Amino acid sequence: MANLDKDAVIAAFTKAYEKANDKAPSIESKSGWYSVDGGKNMRLAQLQEMTETLASHSPEGTETKKEKSETKIAAKPAKKKASASKKPGFSVKDFWAEKLNAEVPGATLPR
Repeated sequence: MANLDKDAVIAAFTKAYEKANDKAPSIESKSGWYSVDGGKNMRLAQLQEMTETLASHSPEGTETKKEKSETKIAAKPAKKKASASKKPGFSVKDFWAEKLNAEVPGATLPR
C-alpha cells in the first residue's frame, strides 16, 4: 500500500464533499482515525475511497434525501395476497394431536 499524504487526501475530500453537498465537511482527527460530520470513524485510505465515490457522482443527478425516500417508496411492489387454498401437508401440531388422542383419549394438547 502506498503512503498517503494526509493533507492532500483531506483537501481532495473537502473539495469533493463541498461539490456534492454544497457545504464544507467537519473533519475530526484523532489517532489516525477521521470522523466526517460526527459520523463513523475511518482511516485515511477509506477517506480517499470516499473522495473517489463523491467525485464520481455527477452534481446534476443528485437528489435530496426526501426525493430519494419518495422514489424508494414508489418503487416498492405491492405485496401479494396469500392464496386462500393451501395445499394439505404434514403438520406437526396435527400429528401430536392425533397421537395424544390415540394414546390417552380426552387429554389436553401441550401449548
